[in-house]
Amino acid sequence: MLQEYVNTAESAARAGGEILMTMQNAVEARSKGRNDLVTEADLASQQAIRDILLGRYPDHGFVGEESEGAIAELNRSLGDPDRRDSFRWIVDPLDGTTNYIHGMPHYCVSIGLEQSGELLVGVVFDPVSGECFRAVRGGGAELDGKPLAVSGCRQVNEALVAFGFAPDVRPGAPEVAQFLAIMHACRSIRRMGSAALNLCYIAAGRMDAYVAGCAKAWDVAAGALIVREAGGYITGIDGGGFDLRFPHFICAATPLLHGHLLAILAQVE
Repeated sequence: MLQEYVNTAESAARAGGEILMTMQNAVEARSKGRNDLVTEADLASQQAIRDILLGRYPDHGFVGEESEGAIAELNRSLGDPDRRDSFRWIVDPLDGTTNYIHGMPHYCVSIGLEQSGELLVGVVFDPVSGECFRAVRGGGAELDGKPLAVSGCRQVNEALVAFGFAPDVRPGAPEVAQFLAIMHACRSIRRMGSAALNLCYIAAGRMDAYVAGCAKAWDVAAGALIVREAGGYITGIDGGGFDLRFPHFICAATPLLHGHLLAILAQVE
């Protein structure tokens, strides 16, 4: 069934991606919050994805970024023992909205499938490059049919690190101090605007680590599984377990690199 699920997720992601490409030059952006944007394309992509997934699996749950009350619904479903056995699709129909509305070719569709707190399937589709990253639990990760493996990077000073901020990050916020500490320690740092693609690039060995002080489940549900199945290491930002409800995390290619990053952040006041 996992292979069937991942194939259906890829079909849905490609349908959403086609809508994004078609609508990019015609969208009107409007704000969801300070520096957080939603477009007609987000909404159209999510509807197409929902129609495919729930059309095939009508008894599954669906949590999309653009769904009203999405965070509350996800937290309720993950925390309710009577609902934990249900399958839930966790979807970001457009990860990298700011890039998208500015014409930056770095955004994607992200689809994860979760049951009982476990990620089962992950698909991230980049409609610009046409790259499709996929994983199933216990079955490895792949890019367009070829197996993925993280880099062997073990030292921070050799690492290319991605860093993520909340959309409304303020001067003096802890993330700013963390960013500066990592920036001075690593080989180079990137802020690329798509959490899902950051994780996939670690899975592909293109980057070595990713620190996210603030993310949402739909940003990372698919990518977290993809990077794990490619051999990566991901925990909470404090070194504890990765929690899909509060995905503030450190992801690294190797446990040793992860440990070095964790030690650097522990020194930040």
